[in-house]
Amino acid sequence: MKIGSVIEFIDRQKIICAVVVDIKNDRLHLITETNREINLSKNRLSHCSSKCLDITMGRDKLIESIKSFVKRRNDLVNQINIHELWEVLSPEQEWIDLNTMTSLCFPDHADGDHEAAVLRAFFQDRIYFKFDYQRFFPYPEEKVNQIKAQEEEAERRAMLVESGKKWIITVLEQERPVISDNERFFIQLLKDYAISGKESAGDEMTRSILSESGIETPERAFKLLVKLGIWDANENIDLIRLEVSTEFPSEVDQHATDLIRKRPSNDRFSAFGDGRKDLTDLPVITIDGQSTFDFDDAISLTESEENVRLGVHIADVGQVIEKGTPLDNEARKRGSSIYMPDRRIPMFPPSLAEDLCSLKSGELRPAVSIMITLSPPGRVLTWDLFPSLIRVKEQLTYQSANVIASENRRIQLLHEIARQFRKMRLEQGAVHITLPEINVRIEEDGGLSINRTNRESPSRMLISEIMIMANWLMASFLAKQNLPAVFRTQPEPKNRLFREDSGNLFQNWMQRKLLNRFVLLPQSERHSGLGLDAYVTATSPIRKYYDLVTQRQIRAAFGFEIPYTVEEIEAIITELEETMANVIAVQNRRSRYWLLKYMEKRVGQKEEAIILGKTRNGYQALIPEYMVECRLTAPPSVDLKPEDVVRITLQHVDPRNDILNVFIA
Repeated sequence: MKIGSVIEFIDRQKIICAVVVDIKNDRLHLITETNREINLSKNRLSHCSSKCLDITMGRDKLIESIKSFVKRRNDLVNQINIHELWEVLSPEQEWIDLNTMTSLCFPDHADGDHEAAVLRAFFQDRIYFKFDYQRFFPYPEEKVNQIKAQEEEAERRAMLVESGKKWIITVLEQERPVISDNERFFIQLLKDYAISGKESAGDEMTRSILSESGIETPERAFKLLVKLGIWDANENIDLIRLEVSTEFPSEVDQHATDLIRKRPSNDRFSAFGDGRKDLTDLPVITIDGQSTFDFDDAISLTESEENVRLGVHIADVGQVIEKGTPLDNEARKRGSSIYMPDRRIPMFPPSLAEDLCSLKSGELRPAVSIMITLSPPGRVLTWDLFPSLIRVKEQLTYQSANVIASENRRIQLLHEIARQFRKMRLEQGAVHITLPEINVRIEEDGGLSINRTNRESPSRMLISEIMIMANWLMASFLAKQNLPAVFRTQPEPKNRLFREDSGNLFQNWMQRKLLNRFVLLPQSERHSGLGLDAYVTATSPIRKYYDLVTQRQIRAAFGFEIPYTVEEIEAIITELEETMANVIAVQNRRSRYWLLKYMEKRVGQKEEAIILGKTRNGYQALIPEYMVECRLTAPPSVDLKPEDVVRITLQHVDPRNDILNVFIA
């Protein structure tokens, strides 16, 4: 190599021809075919010709001469058939040097231009050979087919990126864009990117389309989908991300329809099987939320001179839904009904959850009943559990029950029974956490309001405690029968901040953080949080699959069906672990989303906050008005302690991105 040598190198996936105008050690000073002067290492060269140019001929003539080399070499490239070379050479599977390959391509009088043309040809068509600057190796046929497929896919993706970019730019400019079937592919890419961001399957392609269209974040993809009318501005993408079933398959709907068609009449007691006690004369009532339609538990109370008789009656869903049927399989897949401020997703179709299985007033229903005899102070004397037939006489809401509580002796007695049972649990080490519940209500006009629910109101307290009592007794029954079930156990808390139910708001909030997670087992163990020696949940079989499984074990004890084995119970617990985690996540995140939507309209408003503790850059605090935590940044001069109350200002709220920023007022 010397000054004037014609060389080639690769830059940005393109072969560039140049002439050497100076050499310093291993660095070359070049003038390229595009009239650029650059410095380049010798190691970067792909080809060096023996031909030289007179660099004193003048810049314009020099560039013209370089371009003539380029033209001649490109003309020679057109004479090379890479595919034919591969067909001839591939059986050998050996390396071929540049000189040999050049002579194969140009048998007569090959020179440096011919060598350069060979390199250019192989650089342009990389399907058939792997190569460096001095040698070539033919790929096996399967590798060639693989590369062809990759190139076809790359070409397809490039075309999609271009057409997708043009489409997005067009719809962004339109007020009311119209979507055709041709755009469904791009819409799915947008959905994937809005839901999963960088983890989406089409991420690279999607980002190429979006970045070239001026849309570079999942949030912007979300807004575009809203503009297109694909999603609502309040779209619950958690349901899509977690693949939560929101509609029932046709097979399940048909199964539900068949059951409704075959429903027994109200006076056909025999239709529910033998061995059920007739409790239809009992004054059975339900107490539930105002918007509840799936009534799965009811209570009754009768008095005698010596004691009271409390009845807890649970809808016998197992009588209607058999194991292994389409309805049962779908319920097992869902795990639970999902309740959100803007939507309910039932575990069973509404025709069953709110009708055939529900304890509706005046309707004859099969049930599992626990009849408990208590002394006047509320101490459990005896109890019995059995399949039954009941008819609900009255359906109360929590609010209506509270209104009549001061005058209704039955409600008063139920409340006293609940109070005595809680006292017993607390004496046995229960951790009672009392926190208000904030519920967001979406009005018909789209406006938002919040309701602060007092869980210690007479009606809510008595239902809560009586259902805990029923679950405890059902757990005791199953343990005595030596039947496996979905038992709940909980280790002792990490620490106890207060005795019995004497804690304030701060202590209750912090105590909840110190509880250990409950554990699901096929056998009974102590539940320290409730202060009970055994516990199951079986009072909500319409809404929770674990409850239905446990209820079936009770039914099995009376010969109504074959019980689950220990292995089957363990399999159900394992199978539903992730499902139930998703259910809880969806409910919590959606409730928080709507609460933040409510707070978003109150940016600038001042609120009280309770300091929970110090963090790296400030403090963690609780806003009691909304029962949400927030982070407070504070200068070093501010010294706050847990339980201190400060005034804060809502600074910025972004429900979609779960952002709540506040500052000390």
